Parts: sequence; structure tokens; C-alpha cells
Amino acid sequence: MAEYQAKSNNSLSFELTQGNESIGKLSYKNWFQFTASIELANYSTYQLIPKGFWGSTIELKYNDTVLLKFSMNWNGSIALQTYYNDIEKEYIFRHQGVFNESFSLIDQDETELLVMKPHLKWSNLNYEYQIQTSDRFESFLNKEILLLTSIHCANYYMSMMAGTY
Repeated sequence: MAEYQAKSNNSLSFELTQGNESIGKLSYKNWFQFTASIELANYSTYQLIPKGFWGSTIELKYNDTVLLKFSMNWNGSIALQTYYNDIEKEYIFRHQGVFNESFSLIDQDETELLVMKPHLKWSNLNYEYQIQTSDRFESFLNKEILLLTSIHCANYYMSMMAGTY
């Protein structure tokens, strides 16, 4: 298991760290849009771009290659598909609880890969996330991208439920 923390200082960007080590950053262009970029610690950059008529599907691209996409299901969960190395895998990102809320990422075998707990910082109205991952998740080659995309999924979920899209 590993622990990560995602902090936002201005509501438009989230810095992901593990201990004192920077993993990457998720940055939004502006409020009320789901267009964002991910920059990893190795300076590789990815784009999150809404697609479709309502922008209800979001694709993660590296240059022109789609590596991942996700969309909200009718039951409030988010279906993710990854396409790393021409291998497609499916995951579910779901919300749990009301007063002690969290998000989890589940694989096709119903194995919980990560749990995110959001914390609203009332002083500046920004969210922070505590993230715990499983040993299985830690073995993933593209875990950093999936971690930062999971933060985007949590923000997407909260925006959709609040009606601020």
C-alpha cells in the first residue's frame, strides 16, 4: 500500500505528492469546464478533453493518441477505459458514503485499487484528497496518470452532482 496527497491552492490546479516527492499536477484551464492538463514529474504532458455533443465523455490524450477515456454512468459511477500499449482495460470509479464520503477505483475483478477521501479546506474553499492505493495498483506502469485522472474523476463527479457543469 502507498499513500498520496493531492492539494489545491487555487481551485484550478492539484499537486499530487507522495511524502515530499512531487508526482505530478492536474491543471484546469478555467472553472466550469472539464478541459485540463496533466504534467508528470518527468515533464511529460497529457490533455483531458471533453468529447461528444454534451461533452459527457472525457478523453486523456498524449499528442494525438487516446490513452484513456471516461464517462458517467446512469447510476453515478464513472466508467473508465484505458488503452495502454494497445491493451484495453476497464475500471469503475465510484462515490461512497455521505458524511464520511470517499471515492474508490475498482478493476474488472471487483478489486479495490485505490480509495480517495476528499477534505474541503474551509479557509480557502479548496479540496484536498488523501489517496491510499493497493499493492496491485502500485505495480501498474501508468499509475501516476491513473492517480491524476482519478482526481479529475472526483472533481467531475462533484461538479455533476452539484450541477455546476
